[in-house]
Amino acid sequence: MATPYIKNEIENGIAILSFFHPEHNSLPSNLLNELVDTINNLGNNDAVKVVILKSDGGTTFCAGASFQELISIENEATGKLFFSGFANVINAMRKCPKIIIGSIHGKAVGGGVGIAAATDYCLATKYASVKLSELTIGIGPFVVAPAIERKIGVSALSQLTLDANNFYSADWAHSKGLYNGVYQDNNELESAVQAMAHNLANYNPSALIELKKVLWKDTENWDELLKERAAISGKLVLSDFTKEALKKFQK
Repeated sequence: MATPYIKNEIENGIAILSFFHPEHNSLPSNLLNELVDTINNLGNNDAVKVVILKSDGGTTFCAGASFQELISIENEATGKLFFSGFANVINAMRKCPKIIIGSIHGKAVGGGVGIAAATDYCLATKYASVKLSELTIGIGPFVVAPAIERKIGVSALSQLTLDANNFYSADWAHSKGLYNGVYQDNNELESAVQAMAHNLANYNPSALIELKKVLWKDTENWDELLKERAAISGKLVLSDFTKEALKKFQK
């Protein structure tokens, strides 16, 4: 089985940050922690003008959290710590002074939708459908909901959350504002992402930093808010409903 990774490369002011996991690009805690550290480092690197965030391989951009870790949670403290993983990534993206472009080549589920929503500009292929399936296992998308709501509004978030069994198309996500453009295939997506990144890399870096502050106005409380949301999920994951629902994912 291929080895999971977080990697980045920097060229001409553009950092390409990519992640991979053989289980549909899910993100266990160790990869989430590494992703946070990498985002922070790129944000502090003067050689970086813009960041492209993508995943590698397969037909899924990100399947969300690791179900095997989810199954192993035995108390509320461990549960809060587990769900804080995506909270920390979203907050790192929010506070990163560089513009982050999302390149979404395939399906996004749960936390994967949250990561897409936390980018500053997000492009996708027509295969990048989205799904918030948390209710089906007795929890909810509490941690990622603020980032998603910020992009698509309460009504669309409600639809996506409550209709937890179904994927919504990339065109739907585009119409609601989650995606800023949808392309026919990976080649078209990569060309559009690169073009956008090169444009941004040639703008005044100070102007981009100030713009990022404006774009994320009124989210200063998210450090605490997302911790509170992680605690809610950490409690719910211990419920009998969720323990029963997770049995089908046990290996």
